Amino acid sequence: MSKGREMRTTSICAAAVVAVLGMTSVTMGQAQDVLPPIPTGNIAVSLKPIVTGMSAPDYGISAPGDTNRLFVLEQNGLLQVIQNGSLLPTPALDLRSKVQVAPTGTGPLNPANANDERGLLGLAFHPGFSDPASVGFHTLYTYTSEALNSPTYANPNATTTAPQAYQNQITEWKMSLTNANVVDPSSRRVVMSFGKNAGNHNGGTLAYGPDGYMYLALGDGGNANDAGPSHIEPTGNAQNMTTPLGKMLRIDPILPTLKPTSTDQVSANGQYRIPADNPFLASAVPETYALGFRNPYRFAFDKGGTHDLILADVGQNTVEEIDRVVKGGNFGWAQKEGTFLFNHTATATQNAGTVQVPDSPGSPAGLIDPIHGPGGYLEYDHGDGISITGGFVYRGTAIPQLVGKYVFGDLALTGSPVRINGRLFYADLQDGTIHTLQLPEFSSSDILPNQLTVHGFGEDANGELYAMVTNTPANGTGGIVYQIVPFVPEPASVALLGFAGAAALVRRRR
Repeated sequence: MSKGREMRTTSICAAAVVAVLGMTSVTMGQAQDVLPPIPTGNIAVSLKPIVTGMSAPDYGISAPGDTNRLFVLEQNGLLQVIQNGSLLPTPALDLRSKVQVAPTGTGPLNPANANDERGLLGLAFHPGFSDPASVGFHTLYTYTSEALNSPTYANPNATTTAPQAYQNQITEWKMSLTNANVVDPSSRRVVMSFGKNAGNHNGGTLAYGPDGYMYLALGDGGNANDAGPSHIEPTGNAQNMTTPLGKMLRIDPILPTLKPTSTDQVSANGQYRIPADNPFLASAVPETYALGFRNPYRFAFDKGGTHDLILADVGQNTVEEIDRVVKGGNFGWAQKEGTFLFNHTATATQNAGTVQVPDSPGSPAGLIDPIHGPGGYLEYDHGDGISITGGFVYRGTAIPQLVGKYVFGDLALTGSPVRINGRLFYADLQDGTIHTLQLPEFSSSDILPNQLTVHGFGEDANGELYAMVTNTPANGTGGIVYQIVPFVPEPASVALLGFAGAAALVRRRR
């Protein structure tokens, strides 16, 4: 799963940069070293394989209060259950016929294509999942790519230049009354859906916030530069308030008739409610909570502190970023990529898809830059990875050095011809710094082994984290669920840790 990465060369070409108003813009396809390399951190961890032989696991969470089970999504359409460290023999839910193409199904996912971004992407449990008195008792939601079927929101230009090819949708389910580890397939209710023309930039995360509402982040519609047949000009979709694409949405997905006293307005399709304090309630997309995203594939609420909403937005050719999402905020795409001004369209002197250097933090006014602190901004360029994979703020107890740090990864270090070599990082949300996690058990101390790529992360009820990785497409068996655990060095290897960290610190990869 490339999560919105347009193919490009990673070699440094000899094309000249063009001076424009004191800035430069690097030609499309040229590698851009616009930020310092990510240094190696002083935190070492081990990756404990919990389950191997999966296809392409991409997300994992526990139901509220459930300390025994981790529900894991496989992109191919299977919802799996890991109970007390072991994979149960029967999936909780099988949506392969819904998300995969014929002959196995009716959906859009080509499981043989490792770069296909569609499939089973999101999972959320209602906060009242474990409370028999709640309207959300035993209720969960999935976010999938499926066959087109009268979406709630059509993609832009659907009747002219960009016919709809499929839809992404939120679906409600109930657990079986006879088996607590199985979802009742007959309970299916489509809550909300979004037509798509391009196959990329689907977002993917569903999550409940501390306010009790569900959040969903959508990509800008696909293609490149927030431009193309299914994009609205002159701004692109992410800055246009007539489409949900490129936005963070907030809704109450419970069927409105089950909450008759709620003051939140009922949606046009009658399947959910829209919070009365949503900041763009008067717009064409009242579900909007924030805007200006490219492909916000993974985000998560911090379980500690102020419960901040931390989002990793996949960049295009140059910059990956981490944002703290606030109500009503505009996070810049496609006017900016990270702290850099972005060329949404080509001009006489600049190519579309490039950034202007040096960067422009704080400008234009009204756009929110990545998280920053005394140490800098939480962003990196494509010398350190090609597609950010968001994770979670660590609130477990096994690795005290990581508490309060944002643990995330990058899909791959090498972009073509095959995407390989994922990496794991941690960010200090107060200081504004990013470091690599040391992985001393592997031959390269900060690159995953066996050309594994990072597709997602998981968080259990105890706050412990898991890395979801694979080196095969969604129809393969190279997927692994790793638990991130403390590294306990053997005495002879203690001295080597310091040497490996120093060596990695000065490496710059292409």
